Amino acid sequence: MGKSSAIELFRRLEQLNQIGAALSRERDIERLLENILEAAKALTGADAGTLYSMTPDGGALRFEIMRTDSLGIRQGGTTGQRVGLPDLPLRRADGSPNDALVAAHAAIHERTVNIADVYAEAGFDFSGTRAFDQRTGYRSQSFLTVPMKNHEGAVIGVLQLINAIDPATGQVGPFSLEDQSLTESLASQAAIALSNRLLITQLETLFESFVKLINVAIDEKSPYTGGHCERVPQLTMMLAEAADATTTGPLADFRMSERDRYELQMAGLLHDCGKITTPVHVVDKATKLQTIYDRIGLIDTRFEVLKRDAELDALRAQLALRPVQDAGAEAMAQAALQSELQALEADREFLRRCNHGSEAMQQADQLRVRVIGTQRQWRNPEGVQTSFLSAEEMENLTIRSGTLTQAERDTINYHIVATIKMLETLPWPRHLKNVPEYAGGHHERMDGKGYPRGLTRAQMSWQARMIGVADVFEALTAADRPYKSGMKLSQALGIMQRMVHSGHIDPDLFDVFVQGKVYQRYAEQFLDPEQIDEVRL
Repeated sequence: MGKSSAIELFRRLEQLNQIGAALSRERDIERLLENILEAAKALTGADAGTLYSMTPDGGALRFEIMRTDSLGIRQGGTTGQRVGLPDLPLRRADGSPNDALVAAHAAIHERTVNIADVYAEAGFDFSGTRAFDQRTGYRSQSFLTVPMKNHEGAVIGVLQLINAIDPATGQVGPFSLEDQSLTESLASQAAIALSNRLLITQLETLFESFVKLINVAIDEKSPYTGGHCERVPQLTMMLAEAADATTTGPLADFRMSERDRYELQMAGLLHDCGKITTPVHVVDKATKLQTIYDRIGLIDTRFEVLKRDAELDALRAQLALRPVQDAGAEAMAQAALQSELQALEADREFLRRCNHGSEAMQQADQLRVRVIGTQRQWRNPEGVQTSFLSAEEMENLTIRSGTLTQAERDTINYHIVATIKMLETLPWPRHLKNVPEYAGGHHERMDGKGYPRGLTRAQMSWQARMIGVADVFEALTAADRPYKSGMKLSQALGIMQRMVHSGHIDPDLFDVFVQGKVYQRYAEQFLDPEQIDEVRL
C-alpha cells in the first residue's frame, strides 16, 4: 500500500470513528436512521442508498430512508415524505427464503452482497430497479448491501448503497473491498447505536406508561383527582413555554431544552401520585358530613324521630283531656305541635344547608349548629336521651370553609409527603433527577409557610414554582369537583393575585401567566364557555 493510500485509509478510519461517536449521541430515531445512511454514502462516495428496518414480526424489511443525490430524491426520515414502497417479504408464500431480492437475501443469510453491475448480475431479481431506471433515466450499476446486526447478533435492518462514484473521475464504478469493510464496520456501529436508542425509547415508553398507570389508578379511585392529574401537567407546560419565550424581566434567561421539557412533563404527571394513598372518602368529600356516605340522612332520621315524639306527646295530651272535653286546651296542644314541627323542619333545612361547604360560614350559623346539637335531645336506639348531634358531627357542620375538617385536611396534605417519599425511592437517571424536587414543591409557599418542608421562594426551582401556579389555577377553575363549581377566569385570577400579595405563589411566574395569556389558552381548551369572561387585573 502506497503512502497516499495509507493516508487516505487513515482519514477514512478517522471519519468512521467520528461518525460512530456522532451516532451514539443522537436521540431522535428518524435523524439517527437518516444519519446512518448519509454517513455510509459519504464514507463510500455512493450516489444513492436505502436504509431498511426489520418489521416488528421479523417477516419483512421496511423502507425507512431513500436518497439519490443525482436525482434529488429525498424520502423518509426528517423530510416528512414517506417512502411509498411496500415492505420486502423475507419469505415467499410457500415459506421458502425470498432470495431473489438482494436486500432480503442479505438479511436472511446475514451476509454482505457486493455487486459490480446489476445489469450483468443473474442471481437476483432487479426488475424493480430496471423499472425505476426506465422511469427516471437513472442507471443503477454497483450495489453494496450490508445487513445490520445488533449486539445479540440479530439482524435489525439492511443498509444498501448504490453507484460508487470515483472522486477523481466522477465515473460510477464498483464498491471496493475497502468500501465494503468500512461499510460493514459502520453498519455494526450503527446497529448498536440504533438498538441502544430503540431500547432507551422502549424504556422511556414503559416508564411513561407506568406514570400514566398511576394516574389511571387515581382516576379510577377518584375521577375528580384523575382529571386534575391530567390537566395540571398540560397547564404547567403551557406556563413553561411562555417562560421560555420571555425575553425581559427575571425570566429573560430562563431556557428549556427538550430534556428539560421532558423532565418537567414527568414531574407534572407525578405531582399528585401520593394521592393513591389518600382515602377516597376524604378526596371526594362533597359535603361536610360525608364519609363513605352522606350522614345528613342520619340527621334527617333523627328529625323524623323528634317529629314523631312531638306528635305522640300531643296525642297523649289530647287523650288526657278527653274526659274533661276541653276543646280550647286541645286546640292549644295542636297549635303547639304545629309550632314544634315547623321549628324542627326549619332546623333540619338549616343543617342541610350547612352540610354544603361554602367559602365562609358565618359565626352566627356556627353557633346555631351548636345550639341545635346540644339543646335538642333525642332518644337513641339504646333508649338513652342524648344530644341531637355528636361532637364530631358538630365539628363537621361548623367547618368555616369547604367541607374538610383540619384532620381531613392533614390527611389530604399528607399526599405530598407520600409523593415525595415515593419519588425519592426511585433510581432516577441524570436527565430526570429533578423530578422529585419539581413534583414535591407544589404546596410550598414563597414566604416559607407552605408544606411539607416550609421552603421559601429562594429555595425552590422555577419548575417547582410553575407546578405550584398550575396546581392553584386548575383547582380554582375545575368544574368537575363534587364540592364546588368552577370559577370564572376573572374570579380565579383575582384570587391568585391576592395569593401573590400574601406570599403564596411566585409573582414573576404569575406575571408571565397573565401577560402571556396562558390562562386564556388553557381556558379555551379545558374550561366551560360560561367560565370564560373578561379579565381585568
